[in-house]
Amino acid sequence: MVNVLKTEKFLFGFLLFTLFWLPLSLGANRPWAWALMQMSLFSIGGTLVLLNTSLLHQLYTKYRTFIILWVIFLAWQLINIVPLPFALVEAIRPERVSYLLSEQWGNQENVTSKWLSLSFDVGQSDVTFFKSLAYCFLFFIALTLVNSAKRLRYTLIVISAAGIFQAIYGALEVLSGIKYSLVFKQPVSHIATGSYIYKNHYANFLMLCLSAAIGYLIASLHQDNTTSKRERLRRLVKFWLSNKVLFRIGIIIMVIALVMSRSRMGNSAFFIAMTITATLGLIYFKPRQKSYITLFISMLIIDILLVSSLFGLKQVQQRLEQTNFAQESRDEVITDALPLLGKYGLIGTGGGTFYTVYPQFQSESIQHFYDHAHNEYLQFSIEFGVVGAFVLALLVLLCTKNALSAVRNRRHPLPRGTAFASIMATIGMALHSSVDFPLQAPANTAIFIVLLALGALSRNISMGRQSHR
Repeated sequence: MVNVLKTEKFLFGFLLFTLFWLPLSLGANRPWAWALMQMSLFSIGGTLVLLNTSLLHQLYTKYRTFIILWVIFLAWQLINIVPLPFALVEAIRPERVSYLLSEQWGNQENVTSKWLSLSFDVGQSDVTFFKSLAYCFLFFIALTLVNSAKRLRYTLIVISAAGIFQAIYGALEVLSGIKYSLVFKQPVSHIATGSYIYKNHYANFLMLCLSAAIGYLIASLHQDNTTSKRERLRRLVKFWLSNKVLFRIGIIIMVIALVMSRSRMGNSAFFIAMTITATLGLIYFKPRQKSYITLFISMLIIDILLVSSLFGLKQVQQRLEQTNFAQESRDEVITDALPLLGKYGLIGTGGGTFYTVYPQFQSESIQHFYDHAHNEYLQFSIEFGVVGAFVLALLVLLCTKNALSAVRNRRHPLPRGTAFASIMATIGMALHSSVDFPLQAPANTAIFIVLLALGALSRNISMGRQSHR
């Protein structure tokens, strides 16, 4: 029994280590990086099942709906991957046969004699499926291993620490004036990207980590609303001597790096998500804490109005004001891609195939190569079909529903702070995904999946003797 507990403790530590190093590997957006991620998560999940043979039954009993949704989503992807008889593929998707004849095979006899997959790029669909399977493992690993107040705090701390590290690294790269990054020798410009290549992926990652950090601060707020001057002085001194000061400074640093990324929607998503979630907390947190109101007033004044203005907030505002849809081609990509949804929207074209099928409808006015739709809702609907995208949406909404329940009904600050982090991350991701593709960076998706899992468990996780419902 002791060995089992030690092994589980090690697996939890290894999970946190994995979450920390993922963004360091160019956002894990390289085959070798996401392969390491998959091996890590499959190893953790397999070991947990070996340690506890009844684990799968326990998870199904407790999280039946989540399991059903994940199974449906994964099975739906397999429809496009599993080889089918030629006659069936020709009946369901004649375009697939035409594509093979014109682009790959050029030999009708060779095509008709084989079983074919519906996906327009089976290799990319295989890659996407195994990524999805790894994310499924991660979701239930988090639900299994984050089983106490202490581990819940550690998870929020590590996610926040990963964001603070990326913020310091990204800001120092720009401010130091170096030409090439210390990691992978990537070119450094006046825009902060950290260890990422794409500034919007970097900004999205910081938004997720800011959600965790703010959630942790909320979890650390005092519940006692005494107005004694002596007590307020004592708390003020205690605050400046505690690790909450480091978190407050860390949040400021992350906001600075977020502004320095010059990402329009990255910054907008963060500020809007924080405002909406803070308002929800103001409405539903009972008892309403003065320290909670003070926290967000300080963030508004210090982080946004004062510090951010010193590090380029005006440039971000100018980019937003100067956004011209006549000059932007992203909206045209969405317009061009809509016929794909009408043509293949039921079962989809296969995971990871947008770049393959989009040229069929790409207008001549768009000269750039687009491997993503710059709209996750549209891309997921095209690749996974409306059914697959709907299942994903249900999964996110169910996690958010649990988190909202925790915000409204839990009295202990830790599950409330955790639920706050999950809701803020979900709103921010929902906004950012409407104009970009943040979920195509595995590091971002992994952090988001963990925050969704924390939101799912925040409603019922036990806080031990200190639990307040």
